[in-house]
Amino acid sequence: MPDHPKRAVILLSGGLDSATCLAIARDMGFETYALSVAYGQRHAAELDAARRVAASLGAREHRVASVELGQFGGSALTDEKIPVPVEGSSDGIPVTYVPARNTVMLSIALAWAEVLGANDIFVGVNAVDYSGYPDCRPEFIAAFETMANLATKAGVEGTRLQIHAPLIALSKADIIRRGSALGVDYSQTVSCYQADDAGHACGMCDACRLRRAGFEAAAVPDPTRYA
Repeated sequence: MPDHPKRAVILLSGGLDSATCLAIARDMGFETYALSVAYGQRHAAELDAARRVAASLGAREHRVASVELGQFGGSALTDEKIPVPVEGSSDGIPVTYVPARNTVMLSIALAWAEVLGANDIFVGVNAVDYSGYPDCRPEFIAAFETMANLATKAGVEGTRLQIHAPLIALSKADIIRRGSALGVDYSQTVSCYQADDAGHACGMCDACRLRRAGFEAAAVPDPTRYA
């Protein structure tokens, strides 16, 4: 028998979706270990939000890992020379896509999960109300889970690792309703791609547009602090 509660690592960006994921993992009875990643993103406001959310939702531990994806650029979220779109979604994968971001983050989560003896990792990807990122699709999550069980000591020795993406088929409104029922304080979260240092949202980027529409559709008051 394990000498600790069942543990899970939850990727926690500080945004609406990942906060809901943390609440879901807690509701499922996991002892939660929240992991945020400083990857060279435009602002640190979301990491400050992640600290607030981890504390308010009772994470057993919260860590911030650092990996400098910004050195490569290639995304409006890591390269100041590429403007964040503010006119709605365009055709194709938008410039806010960060190359390999979810692959890198899940790999770091996988490393910590092995050390913790955790067989479960939660990630708040969504393939309904989202910006079309390739690493938010069910096929990607399934492929990463397969890789995780091939690439780790735990997996090879027969302890199956599972990647949970509980929001993947939910609308933004459904996510908000689920999180509200679980006690998520969305005023603590930051979703904006270009929030200011205090966490105020621009109200114009894709993330803000999807978030606002979600609160409207859920008939839940929007607690977002706009600039």
